[in-house]
Amino acid sequence: MNNLVSEIKKLVELNKDKYEELADFLWNNPEIGLLEYKSSDKIKSILSEAGFNIEDKVGGIDTAFFASYGSGKPVVGLSCEYDALPGLSQRSDTYEKCPVEEGAAGHACGHNLLGSGVVGTALVLKDYMDKYNLKGTIKLLGTPSEERDACKTFLGRDGYFDDLDFALTWHPESANRIWGGGSLANTIAVFNFKGKSSHAAAAPHLGRSALDAVELMNVGVNYLREHIIPEARVHYAYLDVGGNAPNVVQPTASIYYFMRSPKIEDSTEIYKRIIDIAKGAALMTQTQVEVDLKAAIADYLPNRTLSKVLYESILEYGVAEFDEEDFEIASNYFKTFDDETRNAGIKNTEKFFGKEKAAEMLNKGLTTEMRPYSGEFEEIEVITSDVGELSHYTPTAQMFMATSAIGTPLHSWQMAAQANTSIAKKGLDATVGALALTAIKAMQDPDTIKKAQEELFSEVGKYKTPLPDEVKLRNPKVEP
Repeated sequence: MNNLVSEIKKLVELNKDKYEELADFLWNNPEIGLLEYKSSDKIKSILSEAGFNIEDKVGGIDTAFFASYGSGKPVVGLSCEYDALPGLSQRSDTYEKCPVEEGAAGHACGHNLLGSGVVGTALVLKDYMDKYNLKGTIKLLGTPSEERDACKTFLGRDGYFDDLDFALTWHPESANRIWGGGSLANTIAVFNFKGKSSHAAAAPHLGRSALDAVELMNVGVNYLREHIIPEARVHYAYLDVGGNAPNVVQPTASIYYFMRSPKIEDSTEIYKRIIDIAKGAALMTQTQVEVDLKAAIADYLPNRTLSKVLYESILEYGVAEFDEEDFEIASNYFKTFDDETRNAGIKNTEKFFGKEKAAEMLNKGLTTEMRPYSGEFEEIEVITSDVGELSHYTPTAQMFMATSAIGTPLHSWQMAAQANTSIAKKGLDATVGALALTAIKAMQDPDTIKKAQEELFSEVGKYKTPLPDEVKLRNPKVEP
């Protein structure tokens, strides 16, 4: 173990009570997007006590904040999320689905760990900077509602990431790995149609059906699917069908669309074509349509230069070290998965570690080694994350650390339950050390930062989001 790793381990041990207690607090107080008042206040309080300067309500978003420490260059961004998911409350002392409170929110994506891990990284990095006079600025980015509102999209558009030299983050998972591939960009919009009500039997000729317009629009989009890139996905849901009376011509109807593709420029183009289809449907039915663009989330762009530093740091620092009690917990959760989920976990483990090593880990129920990373762009993952936005503004690297049993799906009751176990805490500790080590290495090496920035510029140039300035994030009208 080299001296730097040894020092980071000491600082992790010094700060672990703070960030582990934060993880427990967030898990016990799950809050959905834009309503994370307790969560954001708790995080701000911890960082303020540690000497960080707090910029509150960033971008006019109630639960967004930045916490900064130090001065000058380089500026390292640490992306922090803390929102929970609705309806996924789950106890952690049972191996069956059992909510803490029926219908309540729960941390089924592990953001109680994500947020506390980033806070822990900031505390360790701050202590190291003080002790060794390391120059630069820590900027913890408190970005709410990743799950629903993609707040980073709005913050990036409005210039809040422009001063960052690079950024780091992580996500709890069931594997130890670098996010080396892309994600799906996602353009999100609601199409609201307005028609004219009338008696469907006595005077249908006087009505103009908004529901007919939505139906025609959907037919048009179905035909469009043949003529967009095969990697794209278009999803929809009805929000308003104009009532439940068949004998009344429906005066209103609304439909909600997600338009995903491997690149933001493709999803933007698909969105424009779907607008034309909506206009055509309105013209055919003599109705009106208003387009309510909600978000335009860029695909994740892994910075290979920075990701290599992160990968090497994880290898040096070490992944989570589990014991027999952890293996028993994980094995019990693994047994709760359906066959499809269980087989997917087995297949992925064998793919990256080989059958012999995979069998050893599967027998324990936990990933105990780091997945190899070549430094090349890997396959696109069919998810969307607003970290994609961050990665277009500044070089960004993201890691995953095992905090749950092999194959545990995100957004599941099993993930929510395991986010409050000894397994999660050990993955959390290893993450804090690896992220802090990566940040220090990069801050001490201007050439690495320069190379990472040149890589980003060669791929996207000066990024400009397709999200217009007039599209604003709406704070919910709910008091904390």
